[in-house]
Amino acid sequence: MKFLYTAFAFLLLTACASGPRLDTSHPSVNHDNRVQFVVVHYTSTNLERSLALLTHGQVSSHYLIGDDASGTIYKLVDESQRAWHAGESEWMGRTWLNSSSIGIEIVNPGFSDTPTGRVWYPYSEAQVKSLIVLLKDISKRNGIDAKNIIGHSDIAPLRKLDPGPLFPWKRLAAEGLGVWPDAQAVARFQVQYAAQLPSITWFQEELARLGYQTPQTGELDVATRHVIAAFQMRFRPSLFDGTPDAESAAILRTLNQR
Repeated sequence: MKFLYTAFAFLLLTACASGPRLDTSHPSVNHDNRVQFVVVHYTSTNLERSLALLTHGQVSSHYLIGDDASGTIYKLVDESQRAWHAGESEWMGRTWLNSSSIGIEIVNPGFSDTPTGRVWYPYSEAQVKSLIVLLKDISKRNGIDAKNIIGHSDIAPLRKLDPGPLFPWKRLAAEGLGVWPDAQAVARFQVQYAAQLPSITWFQEELARLGYQTPQTGELDVATRHVIAAFQMRFRPSLFDGTPDAESAAILRTLNQR
């Protein structure tokens, strides 16, 4: 019986050894990086609850930047894995961006609604510095285009507001992390559009060209207003009411002519 068992084991090992050979000498050039975008969020709560939600809740992100004096960066999900941070989303025609993005959450309350209006909370200098270091590292390693460093409100304008109007997009763009319109070009185009505002169709087409999921109805419907407001909150945070105006048109044209 022992002899039969030994013979069977030998045959099994022989069969395994004579299986197909794996040849790795012909790698294809037809591939790209899984990571195409970086999406920035705020957590809407404090550090303790943010960590609990992002590690044991129904959402997650690759990184979390704390609100302590040094802006500690927490790595929560390996970049090779898909974190659950974007949800239903679209940018530049790509949908459901969890599969193609890295998510960064920043500890920030977001906003409070008061009797005198909505109050937004700023990001600390330590958080911004940590974010810049992190974004530069991620972008370099993954070859991410500056225009694909975006906010949650950019990819889901009908349901999200983060990272909010106090997020330092202009400062990030100066570091090569994101885009920002040239002020002189905006001023020139604004004079033109003050005399004749482009049509709603134009706004919808140009917003879609920039990357936003935008209805193409030719009408200023609710969804289009949300998209315009998201665009304004990022590129003109002083006023983001969703109204198509000359300055918004000028900013949009400047960005699309980069």
